[in-house]
Amino acid sequence: MMERESTWRFSRAFWVANTVELFERAAYYGVFIVITLYLSRILGFSDVQAGFISGTFSALLYLLPTFSGAIADKIGFRSGLLLAFGLLSIGYLGLGLLPTTLQSAGLVHYGHLTEFSGLRESTAKWGILPVMALIIIGGSFIKSVISGTVSKETTEQNRARGFSIFYAMVNIGAFSGKTIVKPLREALGNEGLITLNYFSAGATLLGFIVVFFMFKSSHHEGQGKSLKEIWQALIKVVSNVRLIVLILIITGFWMVQHQLYATMPKYVLRMAGEGASPSWYANVNPLVVVLTVSLITQLMRKKKAITSMMVGMFIMPFSALAMASGNMIVQEPIFGMHPVAFMMVVGIVFQGVAESFISPRFLEYFSLQAPRGEEGLYLGFSHLHSFFSSLVGFGLSGYLLGKYCPDPLTLSEAEKLHAYDHAHYIWFVFVGIAIVSAISLVIYGKVTAAIDARRIKEI
Repeated sequence: MMERESTWRFSRAFWVANTVELFERAAYYGVFIVITLYLSRILGFSDVQAGFISGTFSALLYLLPTFSGAIADKIGFRSGLLLAFGLLSIGYLGLGLLPTTLQSAGLVHYGHLTEFSGLRESTAKWGILPVMALIIIGGSFIKSVISGTVSKETTEQNRARGFSIFYAMVNIGAFSGKTIVKPLREALGNEGLITLNYFSAGATLLGFIVVFFMFKSSHHEGQGKSLKEIWQALIKVVSNVRLIVLILIITGFWMVQHQLYATMPKYVLRMAGEGASPSWYANVNPLVVVLTVSLITQLMRKKKAITSMMVGMFIMPFSALAMASGNMIVQEPIFGMHPVAFMMVVGIVFQGVAESFISPRFLEYFSLQAPRGEEGLYLGFSHLHSFFSSLVGFGLSGYLLGKYCPDPLTLSEAEKLHAYDHAHYIWFVFVGIAIVSAISLVIYGKVTAAIDARRIKEI
């Protein structure tokens, strides 16, 4: 009985860290789910430009945390969190202020923001890059410091429960941030894409205040690896052929998964109309993962990690195919939803199930491919697949949207009549990527198994 009670006993630093994690995730996902819409509708970037900017934004958020974590180890977790929430608050506020500031300064001229058509002809829109850099740096500290706090403020007895609480906070925050987008857009139109940033700035400012007054960690400054050691570890990972091939194969899965943010919001609004709810559709993914991950992990517990990953990889083509089918079936509502919107949700369900087969087992398999004794060092870069998939996936999305599902503001009335006839071709591209990735993983598994068997014989 005493042991059971102790697993719920955590330090104040633990609870404060998890609380502000909820604030940060709500702020991040509220903005990120519509970031490509903001870049195109508010700042006037083309689909291709918006894709590369948002892809770089996402990619750096996966690459930098390991380096930011090394800095946080030196300056202390409290200082790291204050720096992070300070930068995030300024960054999100900047996203809200930039469009109106440009208008007030007379650099651009347009009507009321709800009738806004973008800064297509102005170079002033590129002022968004330093603003986004603040969010990238702040977010990279959050990713490393919060998970580091959970690890250091728990014991062997309560660590599993501690990380389950952390995972729950992440998902609650993500769900909350995405959910608030639709009512803002309905009430304020495109101006809601600007106002949302003030919500995010307020959430991260609240996080800053909570950390300032309540966070005190037992972690001491001056610990951890140096930036030089981290860089050397990165070089080791990318020099390991087996690991880099695995990362590139799994990148195919995440390229498709990232279309939840890269392609889906613009696609459904252009195809199903402004009444569609891309932010709510995106919430289907974490919901499915939460509902299925334990069951699937238990079901596959006696199977090899790579077998579970293969199952998930072969589910992904059906996800993209479902998303494509919404533009190919009879244009009649399905359960009251536009067919494009309904089949998008179906595709996202497949995506969530595939993720449940892949994600829990990827880290296990990845660690087995690392040199013995260096697993922890290598796991710091286990999310390189998301770095690559963000860069390529978002960039490809912008190109495909421009070609098959272009911004209606760039079309004449005559062009609009047939502009979206082949919009579903976008998803055929991702069907192909998913199939190639799945087959590649099968080949990879057979080749690595043969190499390992040969090495055992030689010993």
